[in-house]
Amino acid sequence: MTTPSALERPTGVPATRRVAARLVLLPAVALALLPPRRIRAVLGLLRRGAAPATTAQAQDARDAMCAASLRCAGPKGCLPRSLGAALLCRLGGTWPTWCTGVRVVPPFTAHAWIEADGRPVGEGVPDGYFARLMAVAPLPRPGDR
Repeated sequence: MTTPSALERPTGVPATRRVAARLVLLPAVALALLPPRRIRAVLGLLRRGAAPATTAQAQDARDAMCAASLRCAGPKGCLPRSLGAALLCRLGGTWPTWCTGVRVVPPFTAHAWIEADGRPVGEGVPDGYFARLMAVAPLPRPGDR
């Protein structure tokens, strides 16, 4: 049985940002079809040379993906949404922490999301709600400690 739900799509996303989100949507969907280790390997290469994304940059990328695609805005669109948001951040020279994991409270649910400053972005859940199983974080930049 399905539960009816209304999708909330962000408004006010500039047209150029929506176009950029549509451009990364196809690679994001293609990446989502790969096995987890391949996804991690590809994202590990893509993150090189990028600065860590701020919460605002990560939220803007997530909002753009949801505004550009009903699939990404939907309840089962977490993997292409998170991959697309990471790729969109990378186009801007930044990288969020891309994560996959599970919900800590029952019922068991797998999920993919992005983080910035150590917190999930746009998920509307408290800290510790998800347990990470895999993460691709920004690489430390030379001179950062």
